[in-house]
Amino acid sequence: MQQVTIKNDFISLSVLDYGAIIQKILLKDKEGNVLNVVVGFENPENYLEDDKFLGACVGRFAGRISNSGFELDGNSYHLKSEDGIHLHGGKESFGKKYWKFETIDNSEHPWVKLSYKSPHMEEGYPGNLIASVTYRLVGNSLHIVHEAVTDRTTVINMTNHSYFCLDNTNSIDHYELQLECPEILETQDNLLPTGKLISVTDTDYDFLTRKEIAGKRLDTPYVVSDDAKKVAELYSPVSGIQMKVESNQAAVVVYTPPEFGAICFETQNYPDAPNIQSFPPAVLHPGETYYNQAIFTFDLVT
Repeated sequence: MQQVTIKNDFISLSVLDYGAIIQKILLKDKEGNVLNVVVGFENPENYLEDDKFLGACVGRFAGRISNSGFELDGNSYHLKSEDGIHLHGGKESFGKKYWKFETIDNSEHPWVKLSYKSPHMEEGYPGNLIASVTYRLVGNSLHIVHEAVTDRTTVINMTNHSYFCLDNTNSIDHYELQLECPEILETQDNLLPTGKLISVTDTDYDFLTRKEIAGKRLDTPYVVSDDAKKVAELYSPVSGIQMKVESNQAAVVVYTPPEFGAICFETQNYPDAPNIQSFPPAVLHPGETYYNQAIFTFDLVT
């Protein structure tokens, strides 16, 4: 397993070739102490047994797909599923593969690019897919770009699955959260979307104005406002670290795991988009390039 670290005056980023995993994002808090703001393992070998997708690149399709598959161009494709639900690309998905470090650049805005070639019918998906993820440091921001091309029509929905923890308290209840998301996708008990969009107004899911997370726990696909300049903002008064999330994607799945204090912002297309016609399409054709950009900007607020 290989590890690469890039850094500038604000951020140090460590990435593994396994799963294209973000292992560490090191910043200084308001007291000048260095803090790793993502949950991860010090020993890279521990990721081999991880089932939480810690820091991983998720694909081919992030989130859930119903009916154990989908239809595309008149063909039916069966995906590896559990109880009819395909999750995060399957059992041996992108987060469990060894990626190749293509470029490591230590210039003023350092960046590292990894690639993975996913063969036709891997996990049931059509098309030989060449996927890449680029991590770039620009000042106090981390830019993440997922790209992919295919040799036959397929579906795709990639994201990064980092769990953010902005202080050392092992709790997120005191974090302040704002989401530029006026609606959520209605979901069933198994977290599959019904196809219906619901307003967050006057619900527990309303974070349109910044407020404490308190005891609210989320595993929720939010619909990003069309004119949003940012997707989310998260702040810890303990560390003084504030994180802003920007994205070109239609949705963000906000996830707070029950086992530890952290929060994910999975910027992506709608879950189960291949099976719900009213959702934004998740189809990639030969000659096209899939492009998913997310920007995480860190500031100190004292």
